[in-house]
Amino acid sequence: MERVQMEKAEMQKGRTETEEGQRAPENGYEFPGRVRYSEIDHHGTMTLPALINYFQDCSTFHSEAVGLGMERLKQDKKAWVLTYWQVIVSRYPKLGETITTGTFATEFKGLYGKRNFYMKDGNGEMVACANSLWAFMDLKKGRPVRPEAEHIDPYGVHEPLDMPYEGRKIAMPDSCEDYEPFPVRRYHIDTNEHVNNCQYVQMALEFLPAETTVHQLRVDYKKSAVLGDIIYPRMSAETERTVVELCDEGGKPYAVIEIR
Repeated sequence: MERVQMEKAEMQKGRTETEEGQRAPENGYEFPGRVRYSEIDHHGTMTLPALINYFQDCSTFHSEAVGLGMERLKQDKKAWVLTYWQVIVSRYPKLGETITTGTFATEFKGLYGKRNFYMKDGNGEMVACANSLWAFMDLKKGRPVRPEAEHIDPYGVHEPLDMPYEGRKIAMPDSCEDYEPFPVRRYHIDTNEHVNNCQYVQMALEFLPAETTVHQLRVDYKKSAVLGDIIYPRMSAETERTVVELCDEGGKPYAVIEIR
């Protein structure tokens, strides 16, 4: 109980800093951090999955801070499900660096919401940013629905980041090489009983050469894999990009990942 109260206090603190400080944009949320040893690779810099987890955590903290967190959505039998994002990394912060991670909604339209993310270093320079698309799900009906005002108004919106935006559709390569299938493990699963968004990225990175530096990532999430499902990976390495498809037994993708 004490730990939960501390975590809630930290999320509220982040919100207060957003409201009172000058760093975060209007209607945004941000929280400070420091690059931990558990978040770095053998070069001493933050890994891409760690960076993505900062973004995921930031959106979760934002929702908790405005009263639309996990418990509220669970009570309403609703959920925001990530369907696509584009992550651009200028550089990966080093061990011990002070960082600030922020997010804000940019648009709500129909069944969907758009959200930007950013990470800044101790000098206020942006080291990474992202654009994302989310579908509002009715968990009882098992399909996307239009959110009511009570589920979007507390967020507000802000003008999108000045970044190069690419569309959701990832052009598929002419051919892909099949790799050994593997099962979904317990550590892949999140609170929705599905494979966590970042775990698909982690799976895809396993097929790249060890010294690959990712400058841009795009992920099109097609459907959710659950515990016990078998992932059938396929990959195509082109001159300027690598595309990894994580598919079911019938060849239908759970997620398509483009890495540059």
